[in-house]
Amino acid sequence: MTNPFEDENGEYFVVVNDEEQYSIWPTFREVPAGWTAIGDPRPRQECLDFIERTWTDMRPKSLREQMERDAAERSARRVATPTKTSQEL
Repeated sequence: MTNPFEDENGEYFVVVNDEEQYSIWPTFREVPAGWTAIGDPRPRQECLDFIERTWTDMRPKSLREQMERDAAERSARRVATPTKTSQEL
């Protein structure tokens, strides 16, 4: 039995989940819960090329957002904490 995800002649959807993670999905199978097909069915390589161009940050969306919040908090603390000048040292 061949793997349906490796059929070079098959048609696929690009699918994305709520964490903005991408994959391909064969058109003859129902898209699984939690994933959304984007665009029209395409040959496998076109889908993979699209994913390579689009999914440039492998971190899940929730992690990216948390890291952005953490960075903003650190930045706010730096602004709120005055630094001593060389004369004060």
